[in-house]
Amino acid sequence: MGNDALQASQAPGGLHHALMRMVGSWHGTSRVWFERDELADESPIRGTIRAALGGRFVIHEYQGAFGDQPLEGLALIGRHLDAGRHEIAWIDSFHTGSSILWSTGSGEGGRLDVLGRYGGHDGSPSWGWRSTIEQPDDDTLILTAWNVSPEGEEVKATEIVYRRD
Repeated sequence: MGNDALQASQAPGGLHHALMRMVGSWHGTSRVWFERDELADESPIRGTIRAALGGRFVIHEYQGAFGDQPLEGLALIGRHLDAGRHEIAWIDSFHTGSSILWSTGSGEGGRLDVLGRYGGHDGSPSWGWRSTIEQPDDDTLILTAWNVSPEGEEVKATEIVYRRD
């Protein structure tokens, strides 16, 4: 797709326009679960989201902690117009180790919903990591992720609830 499609996506109501609504400085609470319904940690988190490459992408950088261990992360988020999907490359010092988690999926109805895969390098089945981003209003951003077992069972793993600075 050419510049016309990008310009249409960046116009109000477009999917790139929705990404640009997330741009800003954020603070909030990060929650982590390792077992269903058993909260393992709740910590403050700070993040910034900035536009990249003329609004084609946003970059989310964040700093927080798990217990007394600091963590930081980065996600490159975009809308692939030709493929009709969102794409995310995510790294962080706690969850992803030394790998990049690549995720793709939809973004209809104001909610970004992507799925990536991890593990399986030793011959065992890989697991899914489903992530959603919702912005119910200009000053609230909710990032949620679920572990998806090889059998398809989803269990909430992380949730960040941000408020705009």
